[in-house]
Amino acid sequence: MKQIEVVAAIIRRADKMLATQRGYGDWKDWWEFPGGKMEPGETPGEALQREIREELSAEINVDEFLCTVEYDYPNMHLTMHCYLCSLQRSTLHLNEHEAARWLSVGELDCVQWLPADQIVVEKIRERG
Repeated sequence: MKQIEVVAAIIRRADKMLATQRGYGDWKDWWEFPGGKMEPGETPGEALQREIREELSAEINVDEFLCTVEYDYPNMHLTMHCYLCSLQRSTLHLNEHEAARWLSVGELDCVQWLPADQIVVEKIRERG
């Protein structure tokens, strides 16, 4: 089975987190935390900063490690390293996603998360 290692940014603003809707692929229209594949030689933090620049035209601070999720999708095994992050400026531009929403912990169930991201949502709830 193909193995993919990615990073995900749980970008926080006040008491809300950024959720983004995929605009392509098998999981089009499902929601996820933004991020993507690590490139050879990159640290997770460097990969997150690059991915968020590419996807959202934004600069972030990588504040704290949250969790690593291992998930078997039908065609691959995903290892996803998740970090709590904050924006350096409040402006975002959706370069790859169809939509984005700022959600409080109580609103996290109002979107259809990708299966691996649903595990991250549960970790966020456990933190309180």
